[in-house]
Amino acid sequence: MRNGWRKRRRERCGTREEGCETRQERGPSGLSLLPWLLMGMGSLSHLISGEAANPWLGLAGLLTFNTLYIAIVFRAFDRVRRETATTWVLLGALAAVTFALATGYGREWLLLFPLLGLALGAVARGGRELRLLTFPLVAAVGVVTFWRDGWDSVGIVYGTFISTMVTAAILALNETIGELRATREELARSAVEKERLRFSRDLHDLLGHTLSVIVVKSEAARRLAPRDLDAALGQVADIESVGRQALTEIREAVTGYREGSLGTELDRARDALSSADVEPVVRRSGPPLEPAAEALLGWVVREAATNVVRHADATRCEIAVASGPERVRLTVTDDGRRPAAAAAAGTGAGTGTGTGTPGSGLRGLRERLSAAGGTLTAGPAPNGGFRLTAELPVTAELPAPGEPDTAAGTT
Repeated sequence: MRNGWRKRRRERCGTREEGCETRQERGPSGLSLLPWLLMGMGSLSHLISGEAANPWLGLAGLLTFNTLYIAIVFRAFDRVRRETATTWVLLGALAAVTFALATGYGREWLLLFPLLGLALGAVARGGRELRLLTFPLVAAVGVVTFWRDGWDSVGIVYGTFISTMVTAAILALNETIGELRATREELARSAVEKERLRFSRDLHDLLGHTLSVIVVKSEAARRLAPRDLDAALGQVADIESVGRQALTEIREAVTGYREGSLGTELDRARDALSSADVEPVVRRSGPPLEPAAEALLGWVVREAATNVVRHADATRCEIAVASGPERVRLTVTDDGRRPAAAAAAGTGAGTGTGTGTPGSGLRGLRERLSAAGGTLTAGPAPNGGFRLTAELPVTAELPAPGEPDTAAGTT
């Protein structure tokens, strides 16, 4: 039977399963405090038995009490309405009606005091008002109950205090749990978004360079095919090798284990520039670098070489790496000029002598280096062409996945 009920519930939720779970996690509501109104059955029995004086007045008071109580507990579970003056006015009216009925009738009517405590706890919930009102309320309840029923009603005083404090504590705790759950969900969404940006940036840096090399080599193979088939086949073989390497790097990027190598990127840049009829000049000096610094500079070399090949219209490109005891400096200088189309599109800085808006690749690199304590600048070279300069501490560390150094974008 239980399995059948669960099956029917799943069928009812269907694609709304998330909504069903959300309703379960909302916690108590105003309905949770309504069953406590059964404590007023003793008062109703006192009226029906005919023992109470002015029964119609007592019935009107009991109906007023129930109406105020219901209105208050439902407002108490709406934060905006709970903090309004109307709620406190209703609570004051409930207290006045409760004390009037308990003072006038005594006996079972004293059980309305714990209900007043429930209403107060639901509204105050551990705030300053709870501390200011609970003890005066309990003291006033003690005076009324001792006057009406003597020491036999000490349980009413204790019950009022406990109902107020326990209700406030439980509801405040439930509210805190709800806020923590919302915060956790927001952090999870933020982490997913940051990881998505990081992955998008990595794919941009990977595929932008690789596809540029493939396009350049394809053009070279097309030009060579009519007059030198062997050279064209060599370019096709290079395209195959670059494609296979790109597949490997993408798989490694997906699993998050790929680390760049400056030496490898320099070799690839040299090959890509040569295929694009750009003379590469690579100079490297100084001691070996830490893996993190090599990886970051490898990204810079990849992006800079890609921009030179695609946009600079250069004949010569010089890449210089100079590492010292504390910092390492990478400079990429070309003698080209940015074509009008690239300048109009604002495609990556570092592609010519224009001053167009930097592309998304360089924005991502600039934020990566900044997160590692480095800098990235790009602008016209003194003797014409364009220069990109990156500096890093030799002890730079790679930002952890999901940190806000990502400025992922696509070209």
